[in-house]
Amino acid sequence: MKKLDELKAKLQSGRVYQRKGLARWSNAIDRHLKQLLEDGTLIKLSQGFYYCPKKTAFGDAPLDEKAVIRAFLNDDRFLITSPNVYNGLGIGATQLYNQTVVYNHKRHGQFTFGKRTFDFRKKAFFPLELSREFLLVDLVNNLDQLAEDRSALLAEVAKKAATFERSALVDAVRAFGGVAAKKFFAKSLEDDSLYYGN
Repeated sequence: MKKLDELKAKLQSGRVYQRKGLARWSNAIDRHLKQLLEDGTLIKLSQGFYYCPKKTAFGDAPLDEKAVIRAFLNDDRFLITSPNVYNGLGIGATQLYNQTVVYNHKRHGQFTFGKRTFDFRKKAFFPLELSREFLLVDLVNNLDQLAEDRSALLAEVAKKAATFERSALVDAVRAFGGVAAKKFFAKSLEDDSLYYGN
């Protein structure tokens, strides 16, 4: 039991661990992992990934999604978002989605950690923090995945775009817009260079 106690002493609450990392501190990693899972010291997130939960007076604290994603990607460069944030743009979007999107440079696909599923989307360019300009462009990029009336939504986006600081929105379209988004904003902002690259 002494080796198990030594391993426990190295664990920090709120941290995510990979099996290979834990194996450095154990001479019987599979047995120790089984014991740590049974006594609640660790929670299995997915194959080879474990979470050391923070304990509170009300039980385990919620999963730290940023810590999980950082460990999974082994990278700090990612952006967590959801189609629900479009509702805050004031364009009439009201649908609620049970979806968490992670823009990143490494992984693509849906991955489940614990009871949460994340939609990882590999992209070359994305900001590290959400901005209104990025969200407006991102909405048009993802229009085909939304349950809203698309033509009505695009009409509202065009109106809203006129209220944004123009240079910031143009920069976001150039940096993050797909072909359809660039074409749409070139028309709504009357700036052909956004689409044709002049």
